[in-house]
Amino acid sequence: MTPDPRPDPGSPPRKIIHIDMDAFFASVEQRDDPALRGRPLAVGHGARRGVVAAASYEARKFGVRSAMPSTTALRLCPQLVFTPPRFEVYKAVSRQIHAIFADYADAIEPLSLDEAYLDVTANRAGLPTATDTAREIRARILAETGLTASAGISYNKFLAKLASDQNKPNGQFVVAPGKGEAFVAGLPVGRFHGVGTVTEAKMRRLGIETGEDLRRQSMAFLAQHFGKSGPWFHGIARGEDHRPVNADRVRKSSGSETTFETDLTDPATITAEVEALAEKVHGWCARAQAFGRTVTVKVKYADFQQATRSRSASGAVTDPAALRRMARDLVSSVLPARLGIRLLGVTVSNFEAVSATAVEQPALLA
Repeated sequence: MTPDPRPDPGSPPRKIIHIDMDAFFASVEQRDDPALRGRPLAVGHGARRGVVAAASYEARKFGVRSAMPSTTALRLCPQLVFTPPRFEVYKAVSRQIHAIFADYADAIEPLSLDEAYLDVTANRAGLPTATDTAREIRARILAETGLTASAGISYNKFLAKLASDQNKPNGQFVVAPGKGEAFVAGLPVGRFHGVGTVTEAKMRRLGIETGEDLRRQSMAFLAQHFGKSGPWFHGIARGEDHRPVNADRVRKSSGSETTFETDLTDPATITAEVEALAEKVHGWCARAQAFGRTVTVKVKYADFQQATRSRSASGAVTDPAALRRMARDLVSSVLPARLGIRLLGVTVSNFEAVSATAVEQPALLA
């Protein structure tokens, strides 16, 4: 049976657009410096402890990606060029882009500096279709900023976000009402929001490779193997997502966690993993320009018992070296571990407004 794409059967299908800028940080740098165009570029620092904040499409062809250690990126692509981040410029461009959005939608849900959901059901611009609206938004972004964006158009947020990846870069894709389940069926589960690396590996062990494989599983099966995420997976396998575009959405925290295939026992390895998670979290904070005062480390042991350690700074933690240090100090309080550790997590919360000039950019990837 084709799922009803409407949250309320008495209302028409929503029209949701997901706009995602193409390699945003790197594209801004290539726009502003013609010498960087066409070259594999990483935004960040090439120092030993450096991390890639963003990679151009030329660099991605070599496997270079964001949150990757700079030394690894250089091994993959010896000709990689590094340029330091300029967050004040990225934030200014983001304001330009979001001002364009405001001409087309009343409900805009920013996800970071370079992507957002727009609910254009009300057709504020008076264009014939949501497809035309997305095309015009992308054209205006190119004309006003010199940058390209990709768009996904569908009747819910999950499908719109999937669709925006379909024809990247500088393209768009539509998943029409009633077509969501068929679209999802042919995609690998690793493409789905909420399916991380560890969950994808678990699904593959269970014989779940595609959306169609996921759809064959019962709600009971998914709840048994994936707990509270089971209903979400059951719904998205059918192209269902009734979340509204939330214009008042306020991110209260940002975190990252990893479940390990083999329990960790070596203190040095545990510390290194926590520092890597801290760097990943800072990458999101930098892109979103949202920084918090409180750092929390979560530890889950082999017996599934859990411990958390938190510490708050006097102000927002904008320096990644400071974030790594706080996370390292927190995890050291549980070392040596009483048992092997199966999961580690780092979260930043208690966000505060921070000006771009307050961010200690040179230390970002130190």
